[in-house]
Amino acid sequence: MSQSVETTKLDTLAQELAAIQQTSSKRIALLGSRHVPITHQHLIEMMSYALVLSGNQLITSGATGTNSAAIKGAMRADPNLLTVILPQSLEKQPRESQEQLQQVMHLVENPENDSLSLGEASALCNAEIISRCQQLICFCFHDSHTLLQTCEEAEAQRKVVTLFYFD
Repeated sequence: MSQSVETTKLDTLAQELAAIQQTSSKRIALLGSRHVPITHQHLIEMMSYALVLSGNQLITSGATGTNSAAIKGAMRADPNLLTVILPQSLEKQPRESQEQLQQVMHLVENPENDSLSLGEASALCNAEIISRCQQLICFCFHDSHTLLQTCEEAEAQRKVVTLFYFD
């Protein structure tokens, strides 16, 4: 039994090392909290800009804060390498986000989730984003339950997960 566990850990480690060392472009999901200080938003924007400028495809959602900063950076680098998946329809997004989202070439709406709470719709949206990526970068707080659950789901699917905490 312990040999099976050790083999699984070695397989996981080997997969993670291979993903980290991969030099070709990747599909990277960048998600995070809406409640982000402006200085952190600038850092997230620069990170997404650099990731896309390096040829990576960036996948995010449409919320304010982290996701908005990721969109801004990716749009500056190469709008064609950005995909934004919304938890609900565009009309259900905050007014301040709608103008930015209308500029996104690859925008996926989920109007079938309009009757759900934002939390329920966000969990479904995050699951879709995880299914499309190879790696997840997440910015959250220790009490960001939906985002932390998304990270756990990504790890269960053997995705490389990088988690940054604001607190």
